[in-house]
Amino acid sequence: MNEQLRGKTVAILVADGFEQVELTEPKAALEDAGARARIVSPADGRVKGWKHTEWGDSFHVDVKLEDADCGDYDALLLPGGVINPDKLRLEEKAINFIRGFIKAGKPVAAICHGPWTLIDAEAVRGRTITSWPSLKTDLQNAGANWVDEEVVVDNGIVTSRKPDDIPAFNRKMIEEFAEGKHGQRIAA
Repeated sequence: MNEQLRGKTVAILVADGFEQVELTEPKAALEDAGARARIVSPADGRVKGWKHTEWGDSFHVDVKLEDADCGDYDALLLPGGVINPDKLRLEEKAINFIRGFIKAGKPVAAICHGPWTLIDAEAVRGRTITSWPSLKTDLQNAGANWVDEEVVVDNGIVTSRKPDDIPAFNRKMIEEFAEGKHGQRIAA
């Protein structure tokens, strides 16, 4: 185990329907780097993943969203999947939780459809972002510079396109989470 993230606690914000591998592989990488990774969700007790084209496994929710405070965490991971971020975008508490990380300058990593929630948190204007290709227009309309790249880092915000990008995503996520705060990033 490398101890690059020792002493850091990372929130993983998900609702039912997150792409399972986009939670399990980054979570394992975070824990291997010494972080304490906590699943935060509006779901009560358990949250259900999505495996490509069907429902996946259920995971224990460590902290109910209504009890979560971004001040208790050093960084935030936003897995994708189509259903998950679409549900989170409708949860005011979820958007406020994400916005708290952005305002505090804490690093955030979002993969696949995860950047959808960054639009609602007002975190993409003027930033270079990547995502699943179907989000391109949404991100551009919100003021982001969308690029089709394996992994992109812009002032502590790490984004990737898809599960195939997870190895590069994990490396950059750990690097940014180890660096810590990057200054306030709410769009003007």
